[in-house]
Amino acid sequence: CFFSRKMSDGGVETAEEAVEPAEPDINELCTDMFEKMAIFLQGELTGTCEDYRLLENMNKITSLKYMEMKDISINISRNLQDLNNKYASLQPYLDQINQIEEQVSALEQAAYKLDAYSKKLEARFKKLEKR
Repeated sequence: CFFSRKMSDGGVETAEEAVEPAEPDINELCTDMFEKMAIFLQGELTGTCEDYRLLENMNKITSLKYMEMKDISINISRNLQDLNNKYASLQPYLDQINQIEEQVSALEQAAYKLDAYSKKLEARFKKLEKR
C-alpha cells in the first residue's frame, strides 16, 4: 500500500491509500488468447491447405501433359515402324538400283575404252590410207 498526501480545502494534509489498478480477469485474458491463437492457427492451416490444393492441381496438369507426351511418342513410334516397314519393302528395289548403277558404271568404262580403241583404229586407218 502506498500513501499519498493531499491538501484538503482547509489547508490540512490528509493521507489516502493509493489504489492499485484492478487486475484484469485471468479467465477473460486466457479466453482472448485462445481465440486469437485459434484464428492464427486457422489461418496457418488454411494457407497450408491452399498450398496442397495448388500442388495437387499442378500434379494433375503434369500428369495430363505426360499422358499427352506418351500419346505423341506412341504415334511417333508407330509412324517410325511404318517407315521402317516401307523402307524394308523398298530395299529390293534399292538393291536393284545399286546393281544397275554399278552396271552403268561398268558400261561407261567399257564405252570409254571402246572410244579410245576406235580412235586408235581411226588413227591407224588414216596412217594406212596415207601410204
